[in-house]
Amino acid sequence: MKSKAGVLLGRLMRNIMRSPDTIITVAITPIMMMLLFVYVFGGAIEAGTDNYVNYLLPGILLMAIASGISYTSLRLFTDVKSGLMTRFITMPIKRSSVLWAHVLTSLVSNTLTVVVVILAALLMGFRSSADILHWLAVAGILGLFTLALTWLALIPGLRAGSMEGATAYSYPLIFLPFISSAFVPTETMPKIVRGFAENQPVTSIVNTIRALLYGGSIGNDIWIALSWCVGIIIVAYFFAGREFKRKFG
Repeated sequence: MKSKAGVLLGRLMRNIMRSPDTIITVAITPIMMMLLFVYVFGGAIEAGTDNYVNYLLPGILLMAIASGISYTSLRLFTDVKSGLMTRFITMPIKRSSVLWAHVLTSLVSNTLTVVVVILAALLMGFRSSADILHWLAVAGILGLFTLALTWLALIPGLRAGSMEGATAYSYPLIFLPFISSAFVPTETMPKIVRGFAENQPVTSIVNTIRALLYGGSIGNDIWIALSWCVGIIIVAYFFAGREFKRKFG
């Protein structure tokens, strides 16, 4: 699987590099949002920190990944509708390699996006007290989050009847951080909104990353975050595989 998936991965990555609009949209949009919130809204937001970019960055990273995931659905949808997927499954390769190529492409492309966003944050004053182990833990959580959303993205990519349908599911994911602890502490929210914010996956993931980067108390957040990510991966993997078998036999 690895060699075949690697060849398919190379094809998808070449397509990404030939599509500058994709790169610009995925990398630049979260950076622009970070600039907007730090330099326009940051002075009016009470987040309990002197450097708002430090507070904001974890949520921006999740938004960047969610934005990039929409292109995973689009790439898979394009392969299905063009007939390329049908051609692939007639070749002497494992069928799972086709889906894994899209998953690996998502991991690579989103890793590049995350690095670019972090570099931009450094220019804006982001600083972290995390050591190498904490950074590796952050990378692991972001990787799990990417895998969870990627396997979720494969389902509409296989099922959708139009390009809009393949990408529309990602919009709620992109805006989910707004109703979480990504931009302001949940304690400042109205009771009903706070109840939702504190019990959705983004908040626990953001809190975990923030604690790892700045030496805060992780508590149960890391286990809640891991449970969300692993749970979504298992469920989405099952339904994506079932949809693939239904569509291509």
